[in-house]
Amino acid sequence: MEIMVKVRANGERGCEWMQKFELRLDDIDFQSQESFKTLRFNVEFSGEKNQVFYITSTYPNEGKSTVSLELALAFSDNGKKALLIDADLRKSVSRQLIRTGSIEMGLSDYLVGRAQFDDVIAQSNIENFSMIFSGPVPPNPSEILDGERFKHLIETVKEKFDIVIIDTPPMGSVIDAAVIAKNCDGGIIVINSGQASYRQIRKTKEQLERADSKIIGCVLNKVDASNNDYYYGYYHRSEE
Repeated sequence: MEIMVKVRANGERGCEWMQKFELRLDDIDFQSQESFKTLRFNVEFSGEKNQVFYITSTYPNEGKSTVSLELALAFSDNGKKALLIDADLRKSVSRQLIRTGSIEMGLSDYLVGRAQFDDVIAQSNIENFSMIFSGPVPPNPSEILDGERFKHLIETVKEKFDIVIIDTPPMGSVIDAAVIAKNCDGGIIVINSGQASYRQIRKTKEQLERADSKIIGCVLNKVDASNNDYYYGYYHRSEE
């Protein structure tokens, strides 16, 4: 794939961005596709003015990054200009999404002042879908995410995109997601059905609420749909 560098005209929402990449996509089954369409529908009805949403989890490997990507793609497929921001500055997996392309600048570069807004947006080969990759790992992720440049970034992307999805770190070990959540219109907690602890999920919810974050719902991930007794067992699990 030939990567063309194009300078965009300031203020134009339908413009070309300088960084470009081809997205690596895995096929998902029909049931999963329909689930993400339903999730998109529910997010749309969370509030007319809601535009920026964070996605987090309690533990690593619960599927929050996959949910973030597929939700953003579901919006772009529906004709919305969608932006996915990888704000997991400590342990990003977004580089794995690149099939071809050259991404030189990311979120951390912008937050420390090494790059401007136009430098960090990456346009994909999928219509209406763009990303801000995480960038190099900084020594102080929580501090720079809590700074004025992140707040300014959110205000800027709200003007350029219809929907913004932010993939954040898990809440179990760091407070980054709570810091990010303060600047969002709402959030979703991804829960691994085979890993979830009611006590820890409740703790995650309380931490986000203390940050004045609006939680619009949860995604129950990795569910064995063939087990008819699953939901009974889940809602009656131990608090351990």
